[in-house]
Parts: sequence; structure tokens; C-alpha cells
Amino acid sequence: MVAEIRPNYPTEWAAMKAVAAKLGIGAAETVRTWVRKAEVDAGQRPGVTSDEAAEIKRLKAENAELRRANEILRAASAFFAAELGRPAKRS
Repeated sequence: MVAEIRPNYPTEWAAMKAVAAKLGIGAAETVRTWVRKAEVDAGQRPGVTSDEAAEIKRLKAENAELRRANEILRAASAFFAAELGRPAKRS
């Protein structure tokens, strides 16, 4: 919407304020954030795209889960190594 009505306003910020008012959004800053994100996603502005951000988030979650699994395996390995080192009880 901002790109469509931009020629009718003296500045991009004025166009953003008009769009915010039309959409009933209290802060034009929200519209500015959306516009900047759309520009990044379209390759018109440098930055991390929405798809890249989602992939990074997914990979971070996977990495955290793998770290937890490794910690559990380390603890289990230490436990069983200690059990193997003890002399067997005879009944």
C-alpha cells in the first residue's frame, strides 16, 4: 500500500502515516517496520529475509536440542563407566 500511494505524498514517512491511519494502526512505526521487512524480502535492501530468519530460528532450536541430548548421553556414559568399574557383588 505504501508503494502504491507514495507518489501522492511528499515523503515516504507521510505515506506510511496515511497507510497506518487507513488501517487503523496507532503507530506508523509499525507500518515502517513492515515496509522495511518487505524490502529486505524483495532483495531491495540488505538484511536477513523472513525465510532466512525462520531457518536460523529452526536451526538454533535444533542445535539446543542436540546439546541437551549430548549432555544426557555424557552423563549416562559417565554413570555406566562408573558402574563397570565397580567390582561385581556376589550373592
